Amino acid sequence: MSQMRQDFDEAIAQLVANGAPFELENLPSGGRRYANAPKDLREALWSARQHGDREFLIYEGERYSFNQLLDHAEAIAGALQQRGVRQGERVAIAMRNYPEWMMAYLAVIAIGAVAVPVNSWGTASDVSFALQDCGAGWVFCDQQRYNGVSEAVAAGDLQACIARPDDPGHPASLQRLIDEGRGVVLAMPELSPDDLAMILYTSGTSGKPKGAASTHRAVAQAIFNMECAATAAAMTNIPLITAMMENGYEPTALLAVPLFHVSGLHAQFFANFRGGRRIVMMYKWDVDRALDYIERERVTTVSVAPAMALDLLEAPRFDQIDRSSLFALGVGGAATPPHIRAMIDRALPNNFSGTGWGMTETNAQGSSFTGRAFTEKSGSSGFPHPVVDLRVCDEAGAERPTGQAGELWVRSPTNICEYWNRPEANAAEFVDGWFRTGDIGYLDEDGFIHLSDRAKDVIIRGGENIYPAEIEAAVLEHPAVKEVAAVGMPHDRWGEEVAIAVHLHAEQNTSESDLMDHAAARLAPYKVPSLVHISREPLPRNATNKLLKHKIRESLQVSV
Repeated sequence: MSQMRQDFDEAIAQLVANGAPFELENLPSGGRRYANAPKDLREALWSARQHGDREFLIYEGERYSFNQLLDHAEAIAGALQQRGVRQGERVAIAMRNYPEWMMAYLAVIAIGAVAVPVNSWGTASDVSFALQDCGAGWVFCDQQRYNGVSEAVAAGDLQACIARPDDPGHPASLQRLIDEGRGVVLAMPELSPDDLAMILYTSGTSGKPKGAASTHRAVAQAIFNMECAATAAAMTNIPLITAMMENGYEPTALLAVPLFHVSGLHAQFFANFRGGRRIVMMYKWDVDRALDYIERERVTTVSVAPAMALDLLEAPRFDQIDRSSLFALGVGGAATPPHIRAMIDRALPNNFSGTGWGMTETNAQGSSFTGRAFTEKSGSSGFPHPVVDLRVCDEAGAERPTGQAGELWVRSPTNICEYWNRPEANAAEFVDGWFRTGDIGYLDEDGFIHLSDRAKDVIIRGGENIYPAEIEAAVLEHPAVKEVAAVGMPHDRWGEEVAIAVHLHAEQNTSESDLMDHAAARLAPYKVPSLVHISREPLPRNATNKLLKHKIRESLQVSV
């Protein structure tokens, strides 16, 4: 076992021991959970009152303290109770990143209703589907999302509240609701850890999204687990933490990903709100504005998807701004290509960057590491978390040996309890307390997780499994390539053949044959792409920057 892994295990052992802050308790059904974690999400999040009038949120020139955000949330909660919203009712949030998104979420949780974040990047029909699927009676939305659901509102099937409407005097204005609720004494219902807290819709890279339903305990355990992992990371990176503290900048995160996804909601909003750290929130990703915020607001941490990290690191202005405050660049949402890790180390010497693996269904928990482990263990997604039991299984559910890839199964108190209204999916994906993630990966000899791909994306050529992530990592080493997606295409002899779609950097040029030669120098012959398509447009992605491989596959079928 490596020294790095020994150090981590020793830190975790201290943190989870009997009587320690993150003490673990065994569960009768198997697995472990944190004994001292908050029992419900209201307890976990409303504890941020302790941070008082310190600044929490900066948004487009607006500034909110912890108290101000919670005061607004409390007013919304009071108005909702006066309007008859009761414990257990589903209340949706369908808007882009606004301060009101956070206020609405806190309000819904406060009164024991079920928060339903909806993908605001989808079409009007996508939003309507989620609202109907969860049975929402209320929706907090922005003007664009309101325009898409106005017919349901007019029909009386839905109550809507609009953040920042085009007409400030609109009767459904959120500001009116806040004014109505000021001074209302909240009736705080008693919450059980097993009560439903949230239905968070999956990103839906193919087919209709599913509502991932989480209890209060599951989300609270996830928040507590992030705090445990962060503490262990600090204990095993003392020189880096010391350097960061000596820098003197207030911990400040740039929130550049959607709040309707676990990477924005759990890892940034929840973690920083409870932890007393500032957030600079972006309406949407814009690399130039991100650079402005880093310099002006002295941002210390940026957590983004790999494609966004690449945008930042390759921006011409990145070396021109004052980025002396920037100490960590977190990369999540997909496997982090080794060349991006190398770029981070070159751009930010002695950085405290990291990555991790988790998903909607695990409330963002699974594995992570930060600091020297991130730099030294290229290609990995970190150590499994203390409350995460992991199996690597074949198609029949039998465990694979160390180093051999298979589907990752997870047992954890942070797992969702079910998919909402999806009995077939529940039966297929939940087995004896384990969740079948659909992700392919393996554990190495030191217990680090290495991700390969989604099970449905594996290419099977002549009976051999080919993992697109390996193909993509090799092709990304070509200096002209900005992004690449590898997919399987039907083949009469082999069953499938490897095809790639490539988008190049601006003012760069290459040929299909050059890319095939580049891949051939780095991959086994049977893994070398036989079809190459160079796209003039960026490859299609969803709201969380995941490549939409079904759309890429469809476009390749047309082009070849």
